[in-house]
Amino acid sequence: ISVSNLSGITSRASVSNPIGKDLTQRGNQTCVTIEVNRYVGWRMLDKDGFRPNVAIVIANHKNQVFWGKRIREHSWQFPQGGINPGESPEEAMYRELHEEVGLRSEHVVILGRTRDWLRYEVPSTWVKREWRGNYRGQKQIWYLLRLTGRDSDLNLRVDTKPEFDAWRWTDFWVDLDGVIEFKRDVYKRALNELERYLHYGKLQSRRDRLFGGTVNMPPDGYQLEQPQTE
Repeated sequence: ISVSNLSGITSRASVSNPIGKDLTQRGNQTCVTIEVNRYVGWRMLDKDGFRPNVAIVIANHKNQVFWGKRIREHSWQFPQGGINPGESPEEAMYRELHEEVGLRSEHVVILGRTRDWLRYEVPSTWVKREWRGNYRGQKQIWYLLRLTGRDSDLNLRVDTKPEFDAWRWTDFWVDLDGVIEFKRDVYKRALNELERYLHYGKLQSRRDRLFGGTVNMPPDGYQLEQPQTE
């Protein structure tokens, strides 16, 4: 079902099991549970105002990770990008991987991903005026990849509008002070969840002992708050 509302945002609603248990009868009216995806410009939003997105952590054989400097800015981040309509998170990940850092599927292997969406809200001062009231932020699936290619396979100029103008390898536990404040909690949760895929605590080989390959314990800033118990 496609609906155009007065604000100019197109909504697409899918009716779940229209002749089954999702139907409820209230008097003479039949109520159907629907899920709505809204579009702000070309950006797809879920019913809560979050844009589906993927984030990509690329690790080398030393368990260092790719750290990209945003073009013409003094901020660093992991590659990330929106999921287009009709794309799966994995398809979006491979597309963004090529567009932002020039790598293809043959250059990497997937080590793991976050189980669920991780969300962060974007302050209203960062949101374009025409999106305010609809767009709240991003919901992300994070992927951890192992680079099986060479450093020279990385190319920041594949896309006509590059995301990064410099990059370096850095410790897995990236310095959160270098991450924009409203993203820090998502970075913390994502890296805590993905770290186990790097085989922390495994028996080191001679190569690992000589050249690295283990992950240090997370610094204090990465400690997750424990749920309160009565």
